[in-house]
Amino acid sequence: MPGLLRGVARTAVVAGTATAVSNRVSRRQAGRWAQQDYEQQAPQPAYQPPPTQPVEDEMTARIGQLKELAELKAQGVLTDEEFEAQKRRLLA
Repeated sequence: MPGLLRGVARTAVVAGTATAVSNRVSRRQAGRWAQQDYEQQAPQPAYQPPPTQPVEDEMTARIGQLKELAELKAQGVLTDEEFEAQKRRLLA
């Protein structure tokens, strides 16, 4: 008889643990689904294209970079070939 009670008690513990784990998994999954539903129903912001730089600002930046390259060439840091290659890269 003690062996039978021990087996029944062990079965009850295993079944109780399995039920508790199953319930916790179910609650967690339901919470995830609720969050997904909420995110899908929330109003989405309208698409806003990224701001574009005015052409003048781009040209001003390129001119500044060309001046810096010319200064480096004048100082002897850049060779004529390096200067021409960087100039082509900037103007491309």
